Amino acid sequence: MGVEIKRARDLNYIHTKQVVHFSINSSNTTFINPNQNVKTLVLQNSNLKTAITDLKPQYTLGNELIYRYDLEASFWGGNEYYNFDNSDVRGATVNIRRIEMAETFINYLYTNISRKDRPYTFNPDINGNFLVRNIRGQKSSIDAEYVWVHFALQYYEDLNEGEEIHIYGNFNNYNTNELTRLNYDQATDTYRLKYLFKQGFYNYKYVIKESDGTIQEGVISGNFDETENDYTVVVYYRDLGGRFDRIVGVGSNNSENITNN
Repeated sequence: MGVEIKRARDLNYIHTKQVVHFSINSSNTTFINPNQNVKTLVLQNSNLKTAITDLKPQYTLGNELIYRYDLEASFWGGNEYYNFDNSDVRGATVNIRRIEMAETFINYLYTNISRKDRPYTFNPDINGNFLVRNIRGQKSSIDAEYVWVHFALQYYEDLNEGEEIHIYGNFNNYNTNELTRLNYDQATDTYRLKYLFKQGFYNYKYVIKESDGTIQEGVISGNFDETENDYTVVVYYRDLGGRFDRIVGVGSNNSENITNN
């Protein structure tokens, strides 16, 4: 299958969204009633929380199914993830301001700031992922220590009633709960959180969670069409009379290859 990343055709979103076009071509399977029997799952950075599902083919060319939607298959571009590296708990590495040694190691990160009103700046990341690592150990899965990591965010916009700020990433499958919620600290005029991580390299972002559970990913860091993101399309097919769906195709691309619609 082919996957292409496009800028939005809608001029209101051309600089903030990324659109996924794809086609499915199978020489081994004849798709019967594809509108009903073919299901698709489109992922940005392996995040099931923002996945787009059940797009219908717009038209067919022989046995090739074509999906050329615009906003229906679009994702907010977001921004590059924040990151930290505590693979050496005894030495300050990327984005760690201070280390304390207690019963459990403690890392204090540099204060982050809102980037939504700042120009986009490329900063290589691993698209929300993480790597458990202890550079002083022989086997990171066993030797890596647990570390309390302290986050601080300067964010001066007023939150609406019921809104909360959370950290978010693949380190916890993009879940939000009381453990990921930042609380306002009047003494420092920042939102703060401590969270227990295993040593390694981590990507994370700050998101706003609304009272109904909706996640606003770009409110703090902004949305840019230049942002580098991974996209994956998974295709499922149910045979006529079948009782289960099977994966018949997986395709991927990266927004570094984005082009105009």
